[in-house]
Amino acid sequence: MYETISITTDARGVATLTLARPDKHNAMSAQMLAELTRAAKALGEDDTVRCVILAAQGASFCAGGDLGWMRAQMDMDAATRAQEAGKLATMLGALNTLPKPLIGRVHGNAFGGGIGMACVCDVAIGAQGAKFGLTETRLGIIPATIGPYVLARMGEGRARRVFMSARLFDTAEAVDLGILSRMVAADDLDAAIESEVRPYLSCAPGAVAAAKKLARDLGPVIDQSAIELSIKALADRWNTAEAAEGIGAFFDKRKPAWAQGQG
Repeated sequence: MYETISITTDARGVATLTLARPDKHNAMSAQMLAELTRAAKALGEDDTVRCVILAAQGASFCAGGDLGWMRAQMDMDAATRAQEAGKLATMLGALNTLPKPLIGRVHGNAFGGGIGMACVCDVAIGAQGAKFGLTETRLGIIPATIGPYVLARMGEGRARRVFMSARLFDTAEAVDLGILSRMVAADDLDAAIESEVRPYLSCAPGAVAAAKKLARDLGPVIDQSAIELSIKALADRWNTAEAAEGIGAFFDKRKPAWAQGQG
């Protein structure tokens, strides 16, 4: 049914949605985006599911967008490029509006779209030692389609600390920025996730769904116009010399023209 993700559900109705491209550090391909969107719909409609854990296989949680998929966009026309950008926006929207609690198990590094994934979780807990970064500007592009969710989670002031610089930061700073709810030792991560899951099993599922929707309705507005703005911003950015240089430099294993110093 799925090739890039997996879903398992225990007897309590706790589903675990797992990113399953460990050899690619769970970088999101077009196929993974489509499968995650489909999975979110299926989990949302399954009355036996009470809670969803978002997890990942391998060393990393999610390295962001698959660079091969991104490189292919350089040869697309503007309309097709916008359509591709819309796939990530659609997936994040599907997870953000999932009518079940979504708990992020962030066991390893999360970059770019991986931070977007953490930000659509209701609670995300990270393992000590992981690294994080909105690294898009190193490639000449921007964290656009994840932007509405990142800004909703962090707030503009905190987001601007890391939104443009591509600076890497640790789990403790990810907590301070609001991306994660808390940090635990890697060996304690499963117990921490379970402590977040258990209370929901005593709650009325319909009331949980209604309360989650109310929180979204009362919080920062992420409507279709905001999503379309983010898609256009990314599509426009792809049509720049900097994007061509940044993606090309990555695949050529060299520094882009603007890079100075280390890293």
